[in-house]
Formats: sequence, C-alpha cells, structure tokens
Amino acid sequence: MSRDINNKFWDEELETLPREELEKRQLADLQEIVKFAYENAPYYKRSFDEAGVKPEDIKTLKDIQKFPFINKKTQRDTQGVGSFLGELAAVPEEDVVFISTSSGSTGVPTMSPFTKKDFDEFQDTESRWFWQIGMRPNDRYVHALNFSLYVGGPDVIGAQNLGALCIWGGTLPSERLLFVLKTYQPTVIWTSPSYAWQLGEKALKSGIDPKKDLNIKKIIVAGELGGSIDATRKAIEDIWGAEVYDFYGLSDIFGACAAMCEAKDGLHIAENHILVETIDIHTGEILEPGQVGELVFTTLRKHARPLIRFRTGDIGRIDNTKCSCGRTHGRIHILGRKDDMFIVSAVNVFPSDIEAVIREQDGITGEYLIRIFERDFTNKYAVEIEKNADNPKSDDEVAAEVTAALKARIGVKPARVVVHPDGGLDTRSEHKSRRVIDERTLDYSI
Repeated sequence: MSRDINNKFWDEELETLPREELEKRQLADLQEIVKFAYENAPYYKRSFDEAGVKPEDIKTLKDIQKFPFINKKTQRDTQGVGSFLGELAAVPEEDVVFISTSSGSTGVPTMSPFTKKDFDEFQDTESRWFWQIGMRPNDRYVHALNFSLYVGGPDVIGAQNLGALCIWGGTLPSERLLFVLKTYQPTVIWTSPSYAWQLGEKALKSGIDPKKDLNIKKIIVAGELGGSIDATRKAIEDIWGAEVYDFYGLSDIFGACAAMCEAKDGLHIAENHILVETIDIHTGEILEPGQVGELVFTTLRKHARPLIRFRTGDIGRIDNTKCSCGRTHGRIHILGRKDDMFIVSAVNVFPSDIEAVIREQDGITGEYLIRIFERDFTNKYAVEIEKNADNPKSDDEVAAEVTAALKARIGVKPARVVVHPDGGLDTRSEHKSRRVIDERTLDYSI
C-alpha cells in the first residue's frame, strides 16, 4: 500500500476516529478479548470465577471495573505454571512466534509472548509512531536499542515496513556509534534520553559537532522519563540541533505503546490496542480522566497473553481531549514510577521533578544522583551534581543555587547538595542510567 508522504497520518481513519466510534470499537474488542482470556487462559478462568464475574458482564467500557487487577507479581507467580508460557497465556506454544523478556530489575524477568498476528499488529503500531514523528521512506534510521530479549529491539521492523533505510545499531560502544553517525549520516536515531545527551557530550569532546558534522534531524528517546521533561528534551535538542520525541513502551505489552506528536503535549497511546484506566495508588478507586494516579492497561487485541486490568506501576494521567495535531487517541502524561516516588515532609517527590530542575541550571553538566535516606525516622534526600570545568563559582555557591531551585520547584529542599567536578559522578551509561540510590532501611511501601 503506497502512502502520500505529505499526509501526516499513517492511518488517518484510525487516528482521527471520533471519540464515540473509537470507544465503540474498543468495547467490541474488549468483549472479545475478555471472553477469549476466560476460555483459554487458566488464570483468568480461575480469577474471574473467584471474583464472581463473567465475560458477559461487559456491557460498557466501564464494566471492566468489575474485574480483578493483575500486576507483575501475577505474571511471575503464573509464569511456567502448567506450561512453558504459564497460566496467563491463552494460546499454545506452537502459536507463539516471538517472546521478549523484562529486565528483571524489580524481580524475576517475565516473558511477553506474541502470536504472528500480535507481532504484525505490534509492528504496524511502531510504523504509525515513526510516521507520526515525521519519519519517511527517504530517512536513514539508526536503531540504537538493545536487541537481546528487549521488547524494543524489534521496533526497527516498524521503520523498515515504513520504507526507511535501517541500520541495526544495537548497543554499540559510543565511539563506534559516532563513527556510524558520521560515516552513514543517518537522519533519525532512537536511544535513551540520558544516552542521547551523553553521546552528544562525547561527540563534542571528541571534536565532532553534532549540529555541523552529523545529519541527525530527529531523536527518539524511551526507557526513561527524560523525553517528557521539557528541560531535558531541550538540553538534548540544543546539543544535536534536532527534534526530540518521547516514546513509551512496556515489555508486558509491546515496544512503544505511546508516542509524542509534533504538539509534544503528552504521548498518544494506541487506544485501538490498549484500554486505559487511572486508579488511586492506595485504594484502587477509579479516577476520572485527567486525574493523576496509577495507570492500568487492558490489552484489547493481544491474544498470546492478554492482560486484563494490568497495574503498570506508572504514575500519570490521560487526556482524552482531541489533540491540536488532529489525532483523537488519548495522550498519557507520565510522572514517574510508583516504586520511585518518595515522600518528604508530606510532599510527593518524583526523580523526574529533580531532573527537571537540574537540567535547567547553568554552570553544571546536568548529570545527577539522588540518595534517599532516613534521619530521625523521616525521609530525606540528597542530590549529587557535577560542576562545569569553566564554572568560576565555588562549590558552596553552586550547591546553594541548586538547593534554592529545588526548594522553589518541588517544595522541599534537599538535606544536602554535593558538588563534584565534571566527570566525577559514575552515572554515565550506554543505556539507562542509574540515578536513584535508596539507602533507607524501613519499609516505605506506598
């Protein structure tokens, strides 16, 4: 199927469906997938029966609220039980053509299986996101994401299906990746926000000016929150002279489930594949669209392992109003992970709040490390930063400026700000950077 490269939509009918029609399609898919899960996945048969609900109870989209939640623990507890794919799987192994796994950073790695149809629809969604940010068949694209079991690895196929020339970069060392960027002059790259920023820094230090010597026009970032933090996105754009777009994915579902458009006002989520709810993190109470809470996703079309009311652990909100770009699918705004949020003096603090402040400060590199600890049975936090080599101010002056900025933005100041020289923090990484160290010994589960 040939597409008009001047049309900003990959699938204009789908992307601009009136809300009423979109929800009508969601309901039909929801009814089908809940029935399919109940009839084919042992876990759902058991849990629905225990909860006293049946697939026929789904008369409206809100009826999903009658059904029980699942989470990562559910996945881990059922994985490998009864079969290789486990009790959440709704198809036999011979119908599965691909599996990815989670990183296991919060427990045992969990598998995400795909049937051929699941996988093809996954890649069509990726093509849609690439097209949405302006990629076209005449682009050269470097996929600088991990291919080893990572669900984002195959997303490169979505770019190939679109017609772009694709370079499967993977996790190349920085020097080699910069060689690829300089030699092949690609126009689009996808990596993590921290690495995009660090790679630009390394380029400058090695005598390569990303704006003059390279040809990157668009940078896709994912895996960390930075792409949706205005200050971080601007810092990356300033180094590269390129537009930065944030993508959001879940190993539990597929590579990129949501992506920015040119408006950069949240990330459009593929509502033809995912039904979104927002709940109170403490009570599980359903919140109205626009309110901040934990995002809960139900897969509408993934048959290998349907996820019915999956608690993502991500804190955010969804905006269902029509975007200025013309798309009608809702936009999610992610604030952080429930596991990462901490409370200081009754204020909810996300690492993304701190990052936004650090990235805006002059005279420091933008690298940071957060330490959370206890003092007198209360939460405290400290921030470590790096001072630019040419910054004439003393460490104490820099620390005071950052402390004041954090207090003004977040509402609570850090217990201390530690200033290191440029390069003094061990936070730079080829992929995701570890920026939060929790030194607390008490249980602060929320």
